[in-house]
Amino acid sequence: MLLLLVVVSANAHHKNEVKIVVKGDYRYITSNGIPVHEHGKFPNKYNPNTIREQKYELRMPVKPSSNRKVTPLEHGPFGVALNGVLFDPGTAEYWHRNPCSGWRYEALSGKINLGLDRSRAHVQPGGQYHYHGLPTGLIDQLNKKGEMTLIGYAADGFPIYTQYGLEDAEDLESKVVKVISSYRLKHGRRRNGPRGRYDGTFVEDYQYVLNSGDLDECNGRIGVTPEYPEGTYHYFITERFPFIPRAFRGTPDKSFARKGPPPRRRPPRK
Repeated sequence: MLLLLVVVSANAHHKNEVKIVVKGDYRYITSNGIPVHEHGKFPNKYNPNTIREQKYELRMPVKPSSNRKVTPLEHGPFGVALNGVLFDPGTAEYWHRNPCSGWRYEALSGKINLGLDRSRAHVQPGGQYHYHGLPTGLIDQLNKKGEMTLIGYAADGFPIYTQYGLEDAEDLESKVVKVISSYRLKHGRRRNGPRGRYDGTFVEDYQYVLNSGDLDECNGRIGVTPEYPEGTYHYFITERFPFIPRAFRGTPDKSFARKGPPPRRRPPRK
């Protein structure tokens, strides 16, 4: 069954192409990775890469299941938006350009400039346009500001929503509010590596604090949603760290795995 087909030209140089189809136990998403909405100018001063069409062939289970242990997001995207653009929160920038340093720069820290556009997206060396946070352009096109809005699917099959959720996760008639992440900045100063206080420059500046917000360590929770009135586990993209989740509640499909080493990039500019 074909659930969604979008072929829309949203800018002068690129055309969005995406298909979402359910066959048997899987949802298949094929896409060229071009957003429906207008994007920023690329290359730019802080991002030297040019947007290029991709050939994404992704799949995820229609009825995903949760695991007892979470699976950390490592070298690969977290999920895909309804317009076929990847949610890919990790950066290839590390302290002293050393991936083994244990200190990875956070794209949305405000401490570095990676040339992101208003949709919190930029371009990888291979031409892949991808989101690092709330995709403003897509949300504007869906025209559901302030509503609980489905914007994509994670690699494990669970749905992804914007920052709005139900105040009572078990009641569809409940008030819609902004959900709050349970990650917080660590206190004090870094004990090793880069000097200074924990200020959000690095992913490792944050820690999960149980019950400090609305969401779990995967930036999600179990509850009802407009698309799943019987209830399901679902993720959120939040205004605060981790923005896009950094771990899976289920098992990510291998179609999302990125082959080879992380792309090498120039050091971040402050």
